Amino acid sequence: MAQDTQPDLAGKLTFDGDKGAGRSKWVAVFLALLLIGWMGSGYILPSQNPENETATAPDKRAITVAVMDSQAQDVQLVLSAEGQSEPDRATDVQAETEGQVISVSAARGDLVGAGQEIGRLDAATIEAQLLQAQTQQAQATRDLNNALALQERGVATEDRVSSARAAKAAADAAVTAAEEQLANTIIRAPFAGRLNDLTLDEGEFVSNGSVVAEVIDNDPLTVVIQVPQQALSRIQTGQSATVDFITGEQRSGVVSFIGANADQQTRTFRVEVTVDNPDSVMPAGLSARIALPTGEARGHFISPAILSLGTNGELGIKIVEDDNTVSFRPVAIARAQTDGVWVTGLPENARIITVGQGFVNAGDLVDPRPIAADQNAEIAQ
Repeated sequence: MAQDTQPDLAGKLTFDGDKGAGRSKWVAVFLALLLIGWMGSGYILPSQNPENETATAPDKRAITVAVMDSQAQDVQLVLSAEGQSEPDRATDVQAETEGQVISVSAARGDLVGAGQEIGRLDAATIEAQLLQAQTQQAQATRDLNNALALQERGVATEDRVSSARAAKAAADAAVTAAEEQLANTIIRAPFAGRLNDLTLDEGEFVSNGSVVAEVIDNDPLTVVIQVPQQALSRIQTGQSATVDFITGEQRSGVVSFIGANADQQTRTFRVEVTVDNPDSVMPAGLSARIALPTGEARGHFISPAILSLGTNGELGIKIVEDDNTVSFRPVAIARAQTDGVWVTGLPENARIITVGQGFVNAGDLVDPRPIAADQNAEIAQ
């Protein structure tokens, strides 16, 4: 049986002779040359359109900002501090004898004069003691006179006269004590002021030494503030001050006391400002702000919104120089008001950036545009 044999076709299939077999090689070579030429065109053929380069460059035009022309003015430097009012004098009134209250002559909140009667205690017992002491005093006086008369006639001895003198002195002392006790049955105000408290009631019994009233003298009123040690040299006794109470009242005052020893905790000094307070209208204990003028300086009045922080965290303002570049100037607040602040550290005349300061930095070129007069007033506030 004849075997089927497979023909050996290895290495015998070729396509070189086929039609179009070498076309892919020429296409690959052409594409490679085209790519190389395109990549090298930037070096061989430089750009002939400089206008296009300018168009693609970053825009370096000046930034438009609003500015306010400001001129320095004389400003009064003021040291401000928070304080609290205190009475000029305050004391508790104590009963100096004991007894039953028979009358009350004042009420809490009344203005009382020095020595004015507030209340009265029952004095019947003390009056009896005084009468007894006066009787003994009269007897002692007669005994002393008799002893002196007998001594002149040579009948009485010196010892009898001395004994009579001692009895007379003891009787005088007893009368004086009884008179003082009788006077103490009338409770009086120690000084002029306002009766801040009164615990007397008719019919009650009062012990000797018990507190029955409190009298406060608020005229003048003393406002106490704590001044830092670095500002102490700017204050002196007799200096005028303005006091704004929390109630809205404003009064003029005078520095009456400057402490000589700093507080151990806060390192501040106690300063007292005396304020006239007729009829004690202003009560003690009110919070108050003290303004002490301490000199003058040249400053600019601006809105706090214009202030900004420098790269080192210092407080400052951005202004426009003569060449229309931005400059950052550190400033110090000389005086603060409800409608703005006074700052020092700027030139005598300055163009202050009021709108757009957050978009520019020192050295940037800007196009300053002045704001209207009414807007200027709003920015200043």
